[in-house]
Amino acid sequence: MEHEEILHRCFRCGFCKLPSDYGSFTCPAYLKYRFESFSPGGRMWLTRAWLSGQVQTDARLQEIFFSCATCGSCVEHCIFDKFRESILEAFIAAKAEMVDQGTVPPPVRDYLTRLLDHNNPYKISQKKRGDWAAELGVKPYTADTEVLFYVGDVGSFDHRGMEIARSVAGLLQKLGVSFGILGPAEGSDGNDARALGEFALFEHLAKRNIEAFQQAGVEKIVTLSPHGYNAFKNIYPQWSGHFSVRHYTHLLAEILPADKRLYKAASRSVRRVTFHDPCYLGRHNKEFDTARSILDRLPDIERVEMPRNRADSLCCGGGGGNFFTDLVCSGPDTSAAARVEEAADTGAQVLVTACPICTVMLEDAVKARNLEQRLEVRELSELVAEALG
Repeated sequence: MEHEEILHRCFRCGFCKLPSDYGSFTCPAYLKYRFESFSPGGRMWLTRAWLSGQVQTDARLQEIFFSCATCGSCVEHCIFDKFRESILEAFIAAKAEMVDQGTVPPPVRDYLTRLLDHNNPYKISQKKRGDWAAELGVKPYTADTEVLFYVGDVGSFDHRGMEIARSVAGLLQKLGVSFGILGPAEGSDGNDARALGEFALFEHLAKRNIEAFQQAGVEKIVTLSPHGYNAFKNIYPQWSGHFSVRHYTHLLAEILPADKRLYKAASRSVRRVTFHDPCYLGRHNKEFDTARSILDRLPDIERVEMPRNRADSLCCGGGGGNFFTDLVCSGPDTSAAARVEEAADTGAQVLVTACPICTVMLEDAVKARNLEQRLEVRELSELVAEALG
């Protein structure tokens, strides 16, 4: 197994599941299950025992391996600089071993099968991939278009995700950006398939997208989701997928006016907001300031920080395919539930994020925690659209 050589170097000090102040926990799987076997250190030891034959594959071991949300907090907080960067890749490699053996939890199997059969996890026809934009007059990407707006699976097919896709597309139209979409020619970015260890499927999806991008003459890509941004920026170049890739917040930060007088006040009173860092923008790509700089331009907003923020941010639990497999997303002790409680405790009225998966996860957690009267979840583009009138 790749990265097998680092497994023996972990002695389970436990720092990997803690934030910098050691005051709470940041590992979604550990928060839900509260067994050391679900922590990064426990998973390292179990992987080593499994590879040596001391532990056999069973449903519980599969659950432990695939509950990892690939949030990257363990990499951020491991105290061993010489191998910390390989920890998450070792966990993904262990999943890949299980995938190759055909021993994966049924929800993971079903998710990967849907991706292979339908090019999306919703089992919806590719012909409908551009339907979210039908009422906006968004044009197909052509050689004369400057930017490809890549929407992804959640933005194309999830009800809430489609609302966010329309919000971002409306902003790009209002701001005069020359952009288009591929519609039915767009495919799943594959980021979460790779996080689940299905390397062959990821390569298949990546090469299909790269071919579609190149045939359309795409040079610049703006993504709706941080997951797609991560895949295109960091992994697609392995197959000559070299494009200028930005998340939509990067583009907004460039072209939105800095003068607050140019915006429309969204309410009569100042709203207190707090920002949730999506893992694939934050820890994976070190993008902590762009979204905050946009929030700071909007009128009548007071921004406050949660105790766990930036590199210490608590994952919503939806990464690593868990948004679709639900191995750490349900029950009373989820990271999303802890996150919305943390946001409410700051006194914030609005919890803002810049990821469709995070938005859905956090909105569901607000409802589960009965916090609707105290806290509203908004996607960043929606606040910007309000401020622009």
